[in-house]
Amino acid sequence: MTVIQQVSGDRMKIIMFFPLLLLVCSVSADQTETEVQQSNTQDISAVLRELTASLAVQNERITVLQRENEEQAAKLESQKTELQSQKTEIDELKRELQVKQVAFSASLLGQGRGDTGPYNTDTTLIFKRVVTNIGNAYNPHTGIFTAPVRGVYHFELHMFGYGDIQTGGVLFKNGELICIAYEAPTSGHVSASNGASLLLEVGDQVSVLLHANTRIHDNHNHHTTFSGHLIFTM
Repeated sequence: MTVIQQVSGDRMKIIMFFPLLLLVCSVSADQTETEVQQSNTQDISAVLRELTASLAVQNERITVLQRENEEQAAKLESQKTELQSQKTEIDELKRELQVKQVAFSASLLGQGRGDTGPYNTDTTLIFKRVVTNIGNAYNPHTGIFTAPVRGVYHFELHMFGYGDIQTGGVLFKNGELICIAYEAPTSGHVSASNGASLLLEVGDQVSVLLHANTRIHDNHNHHTTFSGHLIFTM
């Protein structure tokens, strides 16, 4: 065999081996790519499982927190209601305490001296100088006492006069005559007094009227007065 023949034979072998080599490389590359894809798919599945598990845990935590928040809100609302109830009870106790403390005293003139009357008819007297008005049941603008609570009250009236004109005041309850303080002097100064204990309902009114055709006097000594106080509730 000549050298040329031998070289030709070697070329033929190389030409025949090269396609086989390419085929082997191609098969190897496909296998590697498949293995990589399978590995990536497994990794993604593992990550998804972890995310799903983590999400489930987070959802459970959120549910627990929501339940705790709802319980806390309900507890706060209950405490708020309880505090409001306690405040209402305290306000009611304060109101009851205030209405159980009722007393007033007033004299006829706010200042100076002067006569009132005589008039042809009974006339409501307005005692303008208020000395005491606990509970604000006496109205110094109308001269009328209004009962703030049901109970027994005691009232007194003192009328001061002089000269030869009769002096008289009348205690009224809701327009009904209760008692009268009356004097008929011929000269000098006189004082007429009276009083009564009355059972009053809430809203009942008590006042003093100047008796018709009588005259009263007041000055800086405050002789002519109207007073009252709550004895006890019922």
